[in-house]
Amino acid sequence: MTSTLQPETTTEAVKRPDRWLALSVLVLAVLLVAVDATVLGLATPYISEDLGPSGTQLLWIGDVYSFVIAGLLVSMGSLGDRIGRKRILLVGATAFGLISVLNAYATTPEAMIAARALLGVAGATLMPATLALIRNLFHDPRERSLAVGIWGATASAGTAVGPIVGGFLLEHFWWGSVFLINLPVMVVLVVVGLKTLPESKNPDPGPWDLVSVVFSLVGMIAVVYAVKEAASHGLTWEPLTAGLLGAAALHGFVRRQLTLPKPLLDMRLFRKPGFSGAVLADMLTVLGMSGLVFFLSQYLQLVQGRRPLEAGLAELPAAVGAVAAGLIAGRTARRYSVRAVVSGGLAAIGLALAVLTTIDATTGYPILGAALLAVGIGAGFSFTVTSDVILSSVPKEQAGAASAVSETAYELGAALGIAVLGSIVTGVYRDFPSPTGTPEGAHESLGGAVEAAGHMSTPAAETMLTSAREAFVNGLSVASGAGAAVLLATALAAWFLLRDQRLENAG
Repeated sequence: MTSTLQPETTTEAVKRPDRWLALSVLVLAVLLVAVDATVLGLATPYISEDLGPSGTQLLWIGDVYSFVIAGLLVSMGSLGDRIGRKRILLVGATAFGLISVLNAYATTPEAMIAARALLGVAGATLMPATLALIRNLFHDPRERSLAVGIWGATASAGTAVGPIVGGFLLEHFWWGSVFLINLPVMVVLVVVGLKTLPESKNPDPGPWDLVSVVFSLVGMIAVVYAVKEAASHGLTWEPLTAGLLGAAALHGFVRRQLTLPKPLLDMRLFRKPGFSGAVLADMLTVLGMSGLVFFLSQYLQLVQGRRPLEAGLAELPAAVGAVAAGLIAGRTARRYSVRAVVSGGLAAIGLALAVLTTIDATTGYPILGAALLAVGIGAGFSFTVTSDVILSSVPKEQAGAASAVSETAYELGAALGIAVLGSIVTGVYRDFPSPTGTPEGAHESLGGAVEAAGHMSTPAAETMLTSAREAFVNGLSVASGAGAAVLLATALAAWFLLRDQRLENAG
């Protein structure tokens, strides 16, 4: 039976002649976030040289954005359902562009970490709003699958555009310029979005519960911090306390959602195997991939000696594969099955990461390029289909909150991946043998070793750098192996969790 809720909006959304133009605004917002995430990895060696962060600070610069965004996504998705998704998207995009300026002009590691955290607050408003608006713009299931595919493909394209544009900027300007590229994108997004995006929100949302917001924020940040600290320094009292605090806060969040008449997040959604299986697959997939992606740019530049633009171009196969797979993922899942496409995509990523355990400093590009292409194809299939499953599992009034769950899984996986796999790389790297007189900063990060080499005699510097690069590659190899194990296990789990899941058909 067709829903009678907001029939004018529904009809308008289906028949809107400008819905594809409106989609272009939404994917521009995704591009904004994706470009920002990828240029950070490319700029890391320059940030290390200029700001001199410790190894721990460098990890915080990489993952504090994900910490904050993971803690706020559900709250911001629910807020968009209440005050309007168009409104929160445009406000968030404006803030994202302006806060990017703070990132560009940070002068200390602490300032950079704070600027990344503020960017996470703004970023938390963007991603749930874009997916929720797609859910409300495209009611035909096949059109929606294509729209989600374009949305995902744009995110992947951003991972290619970011390094290429960022590489060009890094070769001609200072590292802060890679963040300033957000400003013109933000201006276009806001101007065009004001004219083309329809407003949509839950007609009967209930109040925005601030206690739930605090529970969610404290719980997510504390749990991710605990995992990060435990991975870096062992299970001491500090991460144990943070973990217990986070678990208590999340428990309080869940209990409160079950008692509120209009919760921020309807916990009953997780009773659906397809919804919960798709969320779990997203989180573990990103966890397995993210640590590798964060350190790969450093490998290409600091180990293999590629220039920033060359390093950006070298990562292009991953984006090409993801774009191509994302555009046909919905059609493929309908022809075969959801679980075959998702599990197959995850297995492809896992096998590609397994191949990367064999790399050394002289590994040829054909092996790297083929592995990156496989990662991109696998991610394009998996993420597009799981996003479609999550969106189609809920009424359109709850689209913002459901989209936020999907994005929370993504960002939580990214934070955990950088924390755990990044800590593996750092842990293996720190103990490399070095000549007498090597500055302590050389053992904090590979960027620190390159900087320290400039203050050493030539023979000692060459010996130290060779040892440091070998240790970094060893750490990257171990992290790739751990990521491969996670991905292959997730592929097996998805095969069972998604066995009865189907994508909707038109009509």
